[in-house]
Formats: sequence, structure tokens, C-alpha cells
Amino acid sequence: MNRPVAAPDTRDIDIERTRLTDALAETWKTPSGIWGALATVDHKIIGRRYIFTAFVFLALGGVLAALMRIQLAQPEARLLGPDRYNQIFTMHGANMMFLFAVPVMEAVAVYLVPLMVGTRNIAFPRLNAFSYWIYLAGGTLLWTAFALDMGPDVGWFAYVPLSGPQYGAGKRADIWAQMITFTEISALAVAVELVVTIFKQRAPGMTLDRIPVFVWAMLVTSFLVIMAMPAIVLESTSLILDRLVGTHFFNPAEGGDVLLWQHLFWFFGHPEVYIIFLPAAGMVSTMIEPFARRPAFGYLGLVMALIATGILAFGLWVHHMFVAGLPRLGDSFFTASSMAIAIPAGIQVFCWLATLWDGRLVFKTPLLFIIGFIVTFVIGGLTGVMVASVPFDTQVHDTYFVVAHFHYVLIGGAVFPLLAAIHYWFPKLTGRMMSEALGQWSFWLIFVGFNATFFPMHILGLEGMPRRVYTYQPDLPWHGLNLFISLSAVILIAGFLLFFINAIRSARVGEVALDNPWDAPTLEWATTSPPPSYNFAMIPVVGSLHPLWDDRDSLAVANGLRTDRRELVVTTLAAAEPQAREASPRNSIWPLWAAIATAIMLIWSIFSPWAVVWGSVPVAVALIGWFWPKGAPEDES
Repeated sequence: MNRPVAAPDTRDIDIERTRLTDALAETWKTPSGIWGALATVDHKIIGRRYIFTAFVFLALGGVLAALMRIQLAQPEARLLGPDRYNQIFTMHGANMMFLFAVPVMEAVAVYLVPLMVGTRNIAFPRLNAFSYWIYLAGGTLLWTAFALDMGPDVGWFAYVPLSGPQYGAGKRADIWAQMITFTEISALAVAVELVVTIFKQRAPGMTLDRIPVFVWAMLVTSFLVIMAMPAIVLESTSLILDRLVGTHFFNPAEGGDVLLWQHLFWFFGHPEVYIIFLPAAGMVSTMIEPFARRPAFGYLGLVMALIATGILAFGLWVHHMFVAGLPRLGDSFFTASSMAIAIPAGIQVFCWLATLWDGRLVFKTPLLFIIGFIVTFVIGGLTGVMVASVPFDTQVHDTYFVVAHFHYVLIGGAVFPLLAAIHYWFPKLTGRMMSEALGQWSFWLIFVGFNATFFPMHILGLEGMPRRVYTYQPDLPWHGLNLFISLSAVILIAGFLLFFINAIRSARVGEVALDNPWDAPTLEWATTSPPPSYNFAMIPVVGSLHPLWDDRDSLAVANGLRTDRRELVVTTLAAAEPQAREASPRNSIWPLWAAIATAIMLIWSIFSPWAVVWGSVPVAVALIGWFWPKGAPEDES
């Protein structure tokens, strides 16, 4: 006679789960106090620091933009002189591109990608900590120099010979060049971490066709960073050598070439646009699903569009140089490629529209920013195709038409999705919800203020107003539009102020969030909000593209990872089959010391080439301490 099998005692299961989570919390914890804050390698803590710091730089850059708009509201205004204005527009561009736009996208990925692929920490966590400290040092250098009247004044592109030793007196151009070194070291480090995390630390069962679109976007972006950013590191280093030790990389009189600067800069600079845009596109493809209440239309098309954009991004840079006197045959090639890249962008737009068209829409703040993004990005994309035409670009080159275009692409195409992402993932970051009422008010203020501010700049450009002028004569027909733009900027600023107020207030007293308040399908919502230090008590096993919609009950399964040391599951690249258990490094203060030593060497090298020789000694000491074996495998990087 068969006896019924007794059901497991739920109390025993709860006791065992508590023991597991307590042991993991002890193993993965970040110690309290200053040492713990400085030594942590938790990707969530570092990701939050990255995001917060990037938004501080956004606010600072916004203040500079406001000063420029006040200056240009009236002809012959005297708020800013030409020298200070040159510093401000250079600082604004350099700050927004190098200290905000690229870092904030990587910051969101540092926080989210390990959660979305179902692992407990990012690959190379000590390198991750080092990358943040280097980024912070670079931003601090730039803004300290500006406060000391040493801010760069040669444009965020720093064209030679203006930035060379003949015309760029003082140390302003050197500050710009060395800030580039800081930020690119940081970006390259994060890119390597993300590639390894995505390739080798995905949850078992997360095959290539089950990776969330945002993770795909960050993978493509990371390869763009790895392949494009060495060009500008090489370029900025060559500029420092020209200025400091008398080389002649960009001096035509001694065999150098000023056009070499433009080629190197834009070989990096145009992929950089997609380094900013592709993460935003991945965010939209991921966020749109819970608000449309259906899977995103055309997953394969969205992924292939991201990859195609990443490839085509390296064939566009010369469209920034159509008036440089290059051979027309070359111009025609770059015209064709500049237009061709609109095809994968269009595929993504149509996939998003199809998702919304066939969905049951939930009109929350993130969806409003997504719709605003689609509208503004299409406008920016259309004007991008226009300036890809050599005859048209020749007419509007270096006018406010180009200013309008790239703000539509960069703010409309990146900041709108980013603001949607902050509202969407805010409960995952803080455990609290942002105010929906304040969120919708901030959206409408930003959307209306943005379009009223930047769309008239197209008209200013067609009327001939050049970029980078600090004033203009009253008899020119630009006064009315400039005044309208400056007044409209007040609306835009009010929208961002409301966003910041909403974020700060909600982080303190906002509504406590559920673990998955949006009923979203991706793995980051399979753990608590905010996540524990170990992310997942048991590594999930994925059986579909939308695990929280399709196989929620089968996610948490027993795994053989130890609880007395930090361990990760390493999986195969394509099929994500478990391959090994890997120890993850513990907290360490050495990444901070390495960043301090590197920062001292790089800043010192602005003033003396001997800094590279003597400054390398403390860097070497810090690296020896970083990699010195501690006996236990988990203590090694």
C-alpha cells in the first residue's frame, strides 16, 4: 500500500531560506563607515554614485547653458565677455559630452546589467570602483580649473591650431586634453566589465535570443567604446606632447597635419553619438513592454538594428568635415553611409510604434517620456539626413541649424529616454516610487520647453546666425528669435528643476515600492527593491525572453554556490550553460589609492613631462597592492 508523501514543512523551508540569506548578507556586505564606503566593490553602490555624480554635472552644465541664453537674449549684451563666454560654451559642451552623456549611460548599465542577466556582481568589480574614482577626478579637475579661470576655451572639439602651442596660451587646452584622458580611461574600464559580464555571467538558460534588449544595447555600446575611444586618447596625448615637449603631430610647418586632428576626433566623435543613443534605444525597447502590456514587437529586428547601427557608426565621421576641402568622391561615400544609418534607426522606431499600436497602454510618466522621445528623435533624425547632404551642409555648417540638430538628437534621443528610465527604475534604485503627478508636470514642462527652445534654432541657422558667437549686432534679424528661445529655456529649466525636486523628495518620503511595481518581465524585478547586497539568493534559471511573465515560478532553483565566500556562476557564451564557479573579489581600498596616484600623475603631467616618470612610481605601488595575493582566491582581482 502506497503511503502519501508528506508535504514539506513550510516552516523548515522558511528557516532554511533565512539561513541562506543571512549567510549571503554577511559574505557580500559592505562594511559601514568611511572605510566601507571607500572600499566597496558592490556594483549597485558604485552605479548609484555614478548616476548621482553624472546628474550633478548635468545640473552644472545646465547652469552654463542658462548663462549663454541670458547673454544671447539681447544684442550686444554685456553679461559675459568674449573670454568668459568661450570658456562657458567650451565647458558646457565638454561637460555634457564627456562628464554626463556617456558616463550616465554606462552608470545605468553598471547598476542594471548584472541584475538583468541574473548575476551577483559585475565582472572585475575592483576595476569598476577604480573607474568611478577616475571619472570623479576628471570632472573635479575640469570644474576646479574653471573656477580658477583656467577652464578650456577652445570648444569641446578643441580644433588645432587654436588649441596648439601657437595659439592656445596657458594651460587651458592642457586641462581639456587631460580631462579626456580621465574620462576615457573610466569609460574603457566600464566597457570591458560589461562585455565580460554579458558574455560570461548570464544566468543559466539566458541564451543569446533571451538577452534583454537593453543588455544587447550595452554590449554593442561597449564594443563601440573599446574601438572608438582609443582614437581620442591618442589624439589628446599627441596634443599634450605638442604643447609640452615640442613634438609636431599637428604642425604643418614641421610635417604635421591639422586635418589629422579632425579625422581622429570625429572617428571617435561620431560613434560617440551612438554610444549615447544606443543605450537610450535599449532602454526604450525594454521599458515599453510593461506600459504596452505586451512583448516588444520585432525583438530580432531591434537587436539587429542595434548591431547595424554600431557597425555603420564607424563610416560617418567625415560628414563633420564636408567643408574641409576633402575629395568629393570621399564626401559622396560618407553622404551615402550617413543616410544609410537612418534605416536601422527607422526599424527601431517602427517596432516601437507597432508595440504601442497593438498594446494596452498604461499612461504613466515613463511612457510619456518614451512618446516624447520618439517625436523629438524623429525630428532630429530628419535634420540629420539633411546635413548629410554636401550642398545643404555647406550652407548650414557652423550655424545654429547644427546646434538645433544635435540637441534634438542628444536631448531628444538620449535625455528623454534617460528621464523615463530614472522614473522607471527609481524603485529599483531606492525602494520608493517617484511622484506621478510631479513626473507628468515635469514631462510637459520639459517637452514644451525643449521644442520651444531648440526648434527655432533651425530657423536662426537658416537665417545665417553662426555658432559660438558671444554677441551680435542689433541690425541683424536674430533678436526676436533669440529672445523667444531664451524665454522658452526658462520653461525647460523649470521642468528639470521639478524633476530634481521630485527625485530628491521621493528618495526620502516617496511611496514605498513593491518588488515589481510595473509588473515588468525582466530579471532585475525578480529580486527585492532595492536589491540585497548579493542580488539573488539563488541564481535564477531562465527559460524565455520574458521570464517574469512566462516562467516566474521556475526562476529560483537550488544552486551549488558557497555562502562563505563570494561566488558567481560562469556560463558559456552562446547557450549560457553553467561552466564554472568563480570567486568574486572582496572590498578593497586599493582601487581608490590607484585612482589617486593616477590622478596625481596625470594632473602633474600638465605642468611637467617628468611627471610621467616619477608619477608612475606611486601608480605601480598602488597596483602592486591591488594585485598582491592575499591567500584566498576570492581576495584576488
